[in-house]
Amino acid sequence: MTERTVAVLAGGLSHERDVSLRSGRRLSAALRGVGLTVEEWDTDAELLGRLRDHRPDAAVVALHGGEGENGSVQTVLEMLGVPYVGTTSQGCRRAWDKPTAKALVAQADFPTPEWVVLPHSTFRELGAQAVLDAMVDRLGLPLILKPDQGGSALGTQVVRDAAELPAAMVGCFAYGDTVLAERFVEGVEVAVTVVEREGGPEALPAVEIVPESGVYDYTARYTAGLTDFFTPARLDPSAAKSVAELAVGAHRVLGLRDISRTDAVVAADGTVYFLEVNLSPGLTETSTVPMAVEASGTSLGAVFADLVVRALRRGN
Repeated sequence: MTERTVAVLAGGLSHERDVSLRSGRRLSAALRGVGLTVEEWDTDAELLGRLRDHRPDAAVVALHGGEGENGSVQTVLEMLGVPYVGTTSQGCRRAWDKPTAKALVAQADFPTPEWVVLPHSTFRELGAQAVLDAMVDRLGLPLILKPDQGGSALGTQVVRDAAELPAAMVGCFAYGDTVLAERFVEGVEVAVTVVEREGGPEALPAVEIVPESGVYDYTARYTAGLTDFFTPARLDPSAAKSVAELAVGAHRVLGLRDISRTDAVVAADGTVYFLEVNLSPGLTETSTVPMAVEASGTSLGAVFADLVVRALRRGN
């Protein structure tokens, strides 16, 4: 392994570029710490040529948003036959689209909050206020708005008063042409990392998330001190088992590979609701995956080095 060169792909041109670069730097340092030769590659128009001319032994996709999670970069790696850590292009496409992921998880009998999906054109063609009124009638309040694609909670807003909806919709549409409106479930918010081992996918200890503002938005995610984390989450054994089963179930149902992170909420009655899944989770100093890895008794470098070995063995 010490003679192998691993390219960590980070950066890119999505709204999440800065977070991806931070994740890439931390992951690169972790892999170097366990003896691997690592190159950090910013992902741009030169990527394909660089992969051909300076082919690494393996790549790790540490991209967030856009081409890094919608299957585009994965397709390039597959075309060139470069082994890589992360979900296949097909799995990326399933998970990247939040409504599709929710529908597939729901079909597998895992609870997920009721939702509707509305493109911008619907409001323009049918009248914004009439559509908003119908949405509230269907889902009630509070509800949460989020772009149907994307990560890091960019554009995500919780709405508790109908008067706040028009402005919230405008803010959400700034990050995409389609909005996923979902019934907001009050409860304990958790993030559950799933890592594939020799025996199959395994859930690491859940991380409980308690944002100071009450909403785990972009600022709360990436500003130190604005969110409290508890690892393992403060759940009773039954709930802890349920969130682990949900995360592993979502990983399998969506056809994910190597590593994923499922976001869920445990309601007051004990029901565990699937919110969304991230197939290239953040690895920054405030991200939940490193917390879960540490709580499991291992290190970020060891986990990803093992995943690199798995990628090399399967060849792509």
